[in-house]
Amino acid sequence: MSLFAKYAVKDSAPPAKEKKVNTAVKPEENKEVPKAAVKPKREAPVPPKDSMPMTDEFWKMESKIHEDIVEELKKKTIATPEQEKEIIEKLAGDKVEAAGDRLTYEQKQHLLQAVKYELLGYGPITSLLDNPDISEVMVNSAKDIYYEFKGKLVKSSLSFRDDAHVKSIIDRIVAPIGRRIDESSPMVDARLPNGSRVNAIIPPLALKGPSITIRKFSETPFTAGDLVGFGTWTEDMADFVEAGVDSALNIFISGGTGSGKTSTLNVLSSFIPEGDRIVTIEDAAELKLSQDHVISLESRPANIEGEGQITIRDLVKNSLRMRPDRIVVGEIRGAEALDMLQAMNTGHDGSLSTGHANSPRDMLSRIETMVMMAGFDLPVRAIREQISSAIDIIIQQSRLRDGSRKITHITEVLGMEGDTIVLQDLFVYKETGVDEQGNLIGRFTPTGIRPKVSDRLESNGFELPGRWFDEEPVDE
Repeated sequence: MSLFAKYAVKDSAPPAKEKKVNTAVKPEENKEVPKAAVKPKREAPVPPKDSMPMTDEFWKMESKIHEDIVEELKKKTIATPEQEKEIIEKLAGDKVEAAGDRLTYEQKQHLLQAVKYELLGYGPITSLLDNPDISEVMVNSAKDIYYEFKGKLVKSSLSFRDDAHVKSIIDRIVAPIGRRIDESSPMVDARLPNGSRVNAIIPPLALKGPSITIRKFSETPFTAGDLVGFGTWTEDMADFVEAGVDSALNIFISGGTGSGKTSTLNVLSSFIPEGDRIVTIEDAAELKLSQDHVISLESRPANIEGEGQITIRDLVKNSLRMRPDRIVVGEIRGAEALDMLQAMNTGHDGSLSTGHANSPRDMLSRIETMVMMAGFDLPVRAIREQISSAIDIIIQQSRLRDGSRKITHITEVLGMEGDTIVLQDLFVYKETGVDEQGNLIGRFTPTGIRPKVSDRLESNGFELPGRWFDEEPVDE
């Protein structure tokens, strides 16, 4: 049996040049877009080439070298991480050269890389985490790894040695932030040093073996201009939202899983004036704010005795005693919704948060349900009045069927009419067709309605351009 398996055919093709998606088509161009009678074939993006697939013999050699280096490190006095890295690279190179007499140069390089990844990174998935075009890494089991490449899921030829290997990588991720995972607590949320979000679950809950899901975030936080470049929104939408954040409007970001809510929340947080005192509250700290006066709070799970848990709700309550100018909650998903609404209604304007929902109206229904989870027997109308007076703007973000992420609605909360909360859309994204590659064509357009909050924006020194309120008709 060969030490190394051959490259998979699907991984041998060179990366394809990324095609730009037309996100803003002029009205007159819409007339030229034919309505396809047959669904066009979408070209899947060509994924990057994985490293050579690992065989059992490969893992035996890698494990032996790994163990030898660990024993060597125990005998040395290491002062800094940089010194440790230099020693590991030197030892790995020497031992691979000594052990690989019958290996080709390419095979030696692959083995050396695997040893370095194991000692300095996160095992086989390190190369996926280092690739900026990969946004998510999913380890379903030791031999079953997928990743999201430019919006599409791709199966990787990489693998772990066995379940114990996957579990060791999970422990390496969660240990530095004081989290744990074992049979008594088989699920954990964690983060990597760069802020990437990690969820891990192990047997007996995960039947196929330990599973890891890593949502990557950019090392450098996205800016409003980046989102314009990605086609997520337009400059006018960004200017309006920036004016809203600067004017201390309470803004809620709604969207599905993987729609980009956290990245957008980071952008919105960057609009907060430098002099404000900001308190961020998250399950796993992911937000990267550029302001100086920021206090980051993180929830804590229960210990092995089932005690010591600190929830998001506990942190929201505590933040009110910390003299915040702005409260930023990474995600509202439970009873903390009531405390957040009360904070918004009692002088803590300019608060920001996110939640899971498919539309602005659905987001209001979810918040209403989450308030009921607080355990107080509040009338539905009273809850809706709290919601309508607390939230000013809802930003709806969606991941569309072609993998692109768009802010499909910027919606204003007007107040109550009877027992119903009244909403009005200010900006919407409208699909106008599909190109030959199956990518969506559409454009962002204002609805032509002047916002109720425009007086607050103008009193804060912002002039609203007339074009924001000139509705552009969409060709049928």
